[in-house]
Amino acid sequence: MAQSCVALCHQKLKQCFQTLETNRKAWNLVWTECTPLINSLGNLGEQLIAMDNVQLDVTPLKRFPDLQERLRIKLLQAVDVVLGKLADKLDELQRLLKTMNNQVSTVFQFYEQNTATLDLATCTLRSSTSPSIADMLEWLQDASSYYRQQFLRRKYLLQVLKPDDLSLLQDVPKRWEAVDSPDGEEHISDTLSRVSLFIDS
Repeated sequence: MAQSCVALCHQKLKQCFQTLETNRKAWNLVWTECTPLINSLGNLGEQLIAMDNVQLDVTPLKRFPDLQERLRIKLLQAVDVVLGKLADKLDELQRLLKTMNNQVSTVFQFYEQNTATLDLATCTLRSSTSPSIADMLEWLQDASSYYRQQFLRRKYLLQVLKPDDLSLLQDVPKRWEAVDSPDGEEHISDTLSRVSLFIDS
């Protein structure tokens, strides 16, 4: 009974780490796709600031009295388009996050339902090919928390972004980059390395 419970727990853990590995690649791809969009927002912010600072009425373009406002509207429309594309990317990230969280919740639910069998001695047992159940549960929880925080911070950044707040719009690339957590990503890589033999066993 105990062995079959451990085997089933290991099976669920493997599935969860496989999902983490697959989702990590997908997440990184979406992050990469977000970068040019974020840079576009910064560039549009700079153009809008420049537009506010220029005085077309003292240039030959003064013959077009509504030119400045038309250009401003065009730039703001471009901002809306980019924000729409970023919202789509966040939707992709949210779907990946939901998949990961569901998998992690399933593993923890199984563990909680079988604590009588999966006691401390069983959960802290390690082998040459398998980390302990306790370690793996902790690593999954850390990974899930890391991606959740990354998602929520980026979502908040875009939520507070207003097209008419030009200084914030201009600084978006710096703020987006500041959210990055190289240590967190390195921790995920280390985790997947630690469980590679376990997943293949």
